[in-house]
Amino acid sequence: MSAPTPSVSPELKVLMRRLKLGQLITTLPERLALARSHNLSHVEFLEQLFSDEVSRRDAASAGLRARAAKLDPHMVLEAWDEGAKVTYDRAVWSELISMRFVDQARNAFIMGPVGVGKTFMATALGHIACRRRISVHFERHDRLHKRLRAARLDASYDQEMRKLIGVDLLVIDDFALQPLDMLETADVYELCVERHHAKATVLTSNRDPSEWLATMADPLLAQSAVDRLKSAAWELVIEGESYRQHEKPTLGTDPSGSPPSARQRGRT
Repeated sequence: MSAPTPSVSPELKVLMRRLKLGQLITTLPERLALARSHNLSHVEFLEQLFSDEVSRRDAASAGLRARAAKLDPHMVLEAWDEGAKVTYDRAVWSELISMRFVDQARNAFIMGPVGVGKTFMATALGHIACRRRISVHFERHDRLHKRLRAARLDASYDQEMRKLIGVDLLVIDDFALQPLDMLETADVYELCVERHHAKATVLTSNRDPSEWLATMADPLLAQSAVDRLKSAAWELVIEGESYRQHEKPTLGTDPSGSPPSARQRGRT
């Protein structure tokens, strides 16, 4: 006959809440029972208990940072489909997920055709950074310029630019996908100059860096910006077929009409 699950007294619950350990109350009886069954000493039990709480708080904190960074919660490294029909340099990817490029204030270009997972990989890097308490901001390139254009109208432009310049890891999705006007080109130049050798930037793009110059209105600013970006960048090229072709409906499958998974939605 198994021993009854230990109970937590009201007095202990009050003390735990005062110490901001209230999240432990619901699982404490099971942890006490586990400690008893494994004959843990008091010190070993406390070490396990506090270790679990630290892990929980770290995960919660990383989740908050990821939401503030505008990262898709489903695009984490653990959800990457290793069976996907794409190829890329695994050594470069391993280097990127080590986050050394962030510590060294270097950049990363993730390039390839549509649907191969560029956005997913860039977002996964953002999540890894959040777990390591690195400040992150993720934004699609066209939306970034729309926001900066609006900021010019309400006098918050300088504040927005300081945030973009100061974040440890700036992730810009679909970079240079559309032509940039003079102001947008100047914004790119400003970000590149201020972040060069100071902060890390990840860019995803369907275009090769040699094509970015043609999308910018001012050739001189464009060359200066792209030169800075390339001089300190890892390049990860993904090749393969688009995952979206697997989303096409077919007779006899998925009769519920349920939406595609986050893994399918985010593969760009």
